[in-house]
Amino acid sequence: MFRRPPFTLALAVLCSIAVLPQRGSAAGDEVVPLALDPAIAAAVASVNAKNLLGTEAALVAFGTRNGYSETLRNPKRGVYAARDWIAARFRGYGKSSGGRLSVAYDTYVQPKTARIVRDVEMSSVVATLRGSDPQRGLVIVSSHFDDCNSKCSDPELDAPGADDNGSAVAAVLETARVLAPMHFPATIVFICFDGEDLGLLGSAHYAKSLKDRGIKVEADVNNDIVGASLGHDGQAWPNDVRLFSEALPKDAALPRVNQIGSENDSPSRELARALKEIGAAYVPAMHVNLIWRTDRFLRGGDQQSFTDQGFSATRYVEQSENFDHQHQTLRTENGIEYGDLIKFMDFDYLARVTQLNVADVATLAAAPPAPEANLLTRALGYDTSLEWKAVPGAASYEIVWRATDEPLWMRARNVGNVTSYTFKEMPKDNWIFGVRALDAAGHKGPAAYPQPLR
Repeated sequence: MFRRPPFTLALAVLCSIAVLPQRGSAAGDEVVPLALDPAIAAAVASVNAKNLLGTEAALVAFGTRNGYSETLRNPKRGVYAARDWIAARFRGYGKSSGGRLSVAYDTYVQPKTARIVRDVEMSSVVATLRGSDPQRGLVIVSSHFDDCNSKCSDPELDAPGADDNGSAVAAVLETARVLAPMHFPATIVFICFDGEDLGLLGSAHYAKSLKDRGIKVEADVNNDIVGASLGHDGQAWPNDVRLFSEALPKDAALPRVNQIGSENDSPSRELARALKEIGAAYVPAMHVNLIWRTDRFLRGGDQQSFTDQGFSATRYVEQSENFDHQHQTLRTENGIEYGDLIKFMDFDYLARVTQLNVADVATLAAAPPAPEANLLTRALGYDTSLEWKAVPGAASYEIVWRATDEPLWMRARNVGNVTSYTFKEMPKDNWIFGVRALDAAGHKGPAAYPQPLR
């Protein structure tokens, strides 16, 4: 076995000690786990796997939720029958909200295109839980309720759509059930989109309408294919889920990104970091695995409709998918059963993913939003000076930072209820910084990457 010579070992220890101050690890600056809010923890604990199973069974019973099946007008079959059932569930949960939860349809006609075989009416279900602070933007938790099999243009074929995407509809409905009685500063919107499998149609229409009306969106937590723990290779992943987020907004200026090193600090990446931190605190049984990509190769999701409009958004997806049970016409070939059926679901797993959603949405709606921040670069120097705009609900602000090669915030310092702060003898060239706001109860919002300002 290789043994390091004593002199070399001693020298290595001395060198590591010498560089510690350059890593900025001042005493008391380590990031600590989030403090649990008892009300949010109770909501997380109240998620019920049997409710999720009941929702799945009802959705699968509609036979198909193909987007083209809107012409069936059958109360027991098709996408509109499912839509009306989902809306009724939201209204039922709204009874516990004291009138603060309202339900509406976002309906429009999508014209025929090269991909869309005919004009088709899209109709998403939008349930809005009104917050107490009109200055706040929307916190959105989303899914899509349409589905298709191997022939998306044929609305007559059965398409159970249990995992894709009944699983996420069940998660959003259950999240609405447990959060409806609670009060938050931010307005929460629970959405089940139509037309995702035909090209993200419902979400694109809704997100653009928000942008066109000047409505702020603080976050979209999207869910799509979140109900199975057994992968295609037979390996089970009962405690892992992937969280996708885009690197660069569409309007990013690449020369500037390269110069300032912000390629991993888009608003969506900061949201993803916050959700991982929230999940570790409230659902420690689940490992939220950050995937630094917008989505899977050759695939997409409704979160992209929000990032297309400049809003921060992420997507939860089960750790290891099985394509035999997605977008498949029901059949058995060569001993393999194809089809997106309830039998392939894991409702305990889905319950844990739903718990993540409850914790995420409740924390984001309770915490202050990310501030607009700047890193002052007017002169050469050895200090780091930050300034930011005050945000509604903030009682104090926290500076977070990490080395440029670290993926997560590793250090933090609460600097009080101020809008500027200077780190003495801590060169801005060596670190990635962020600024986040805390309310009086200690809820922490996502960090904001400070833009250099000369």
